[in-house]
Amino acid sequence: MAGRSALHAEVESPFAAWRPLAGLIALLLGFAAAWYFTPLADLVTAERIVTWSREFGGQPWAPLLVIVLYTPACCVMFPRPLITMFAVLAFGAWLGFIYAVCGILLAALVAYAGGRTLDFYRVQSLAGTKLNRLSAVLRVRGLLAVTTVRLVPIAPFVVVGLVAGAIRIRFLPYIFGTAFGMLPGTLAATVFGDQLEVALRDPRELNYVLVAVCATLLVGGALIVRRWLFRTMQKQSPGN
Repeated sequence: MAGRSALHAEVESPFAAWRPLAGLIALLLGFAAAWYFTPLADLVTAERIVTWSREFGGQPWAPLLVIVLYTPACCVMFPRPLITMFAVLAFGAWLGFIYAVCGILLAALVAYAGGRTLDFYRVQSLAGTKLNRLSAVLRVRGLLAVTTVRLVPIAPFVVVGLVAGAIRIRFLPYIFGTAFGMLPGTLAATVFGDQLEVALRDPRELNYVLVAVCATLLVGGALIVRRWLFRTMQKQSPGN
């Protein structure tokens, strides 16, 4: 019951599905403001950004570096979409997306392994007050719960992995749930990164419809999963 109550509270939140998109939009607006209102625009031109990215992407060690970067980024809560968007600029949309998925899964694996090796009370001290709620949510349904907390996050990325490892969530449901839950946001960041490259080359070629559709699908998908999970949990409640 505690797990269902905690999960219901998060699933029913009207703001949960908007958090990833809102954070990405705020980040992009911040960079746009810095570019327009500071000397940054004189130093970092569109041509230089594209050139630097492509030169980086041409290095043989660049893919491995990008993949590995996701792990420390998750630990310090650096915005992952920024790395994904840079990967798209450096390697193109398809390779950038593949490297992003690999990096996210590697970070999830490292966090999970850390949770398996650390003492439970140590994990509790790292997770803080979220631990009991998060562990209750994850215990309800492994794959579905992991997918949900990745898609509609109720705790930082690394905390979810540590807790999942500490309470011995099975590895395959954890890693597949992470992949399914992170897929919409990663796809959105890939599309935004691809359109960013287009805008840097020629702002007139920016596909506003594609960006809007991607944003709508991201939020709509999160809402659908949220409602579906809520109904599933209701059907499984003892009163039904």
